Amino acid sequence: MLIVGLGNPGTDYETTRHNIGFMVVDELNHRLDSINVTKTAFLGNCYKSKNHFLLQPLTFMNLSGESVLKVKNFYKQENVVVIHDDLDLPFGSLRFKHGGGNGGHNGLKSIDSSIGKEYIRVRMGIGKPEHKGEVSSYVLSDFSSEQKEQLDAFVRYTADAVEFLLENSMQETSTKFAKKVYAGF
Repeated sequence: MLIVGLGNPGTDYETTRHNIGFMVVDELNHRLDSINVTKTAFLGNCYKSKNHFLLQPLTFMNLSGESVLKVKNFYKQENVVVIHDDLDLPFGSLRFKHGGGNGGHNGLKSIDSSIGKEYIRVRMGIGKPEHKGEVSSYVLSDFSSEQKEQLDAFVRYTADAVEFLLENSMQETSTKFAKKVYAGF
């Protein structure tokens, strides 16, 4: 299985809402004792743990699909899981989805155009800005102080879910881990 965490490279973006997928992959790498198997051609940080691969595309969000396609093809991975931020869900919500639309998420648009839509999406709620015109600045900004207090627990909870998914179906994982609204971790 190829597990992809979406985000943007560089220290300027490290703690932003858009990088929550990178945060989960960092947590999984720590837990799974992954080894770095990055090649320049992958356009991202790639790690191997047992029969699974973890990827943080370094192409910036809008071109994530290029990196995903390269790693997917090189390691002949049919099953792909993408962990990403979701504006349509309140902060702390966690949902699972197979296929479907991209909800305007540029990272998902890029992946859809590179590998198709048939992959599992781990949707991490980040809430939405007050005004629609602020979406770009909102996803590229840090979490609120209140959200920061819960962020580590949310990332760990999501990593728990992805670890469970490695051995179980998406439906079983969704039943056990999906959260509609934040209620503590």
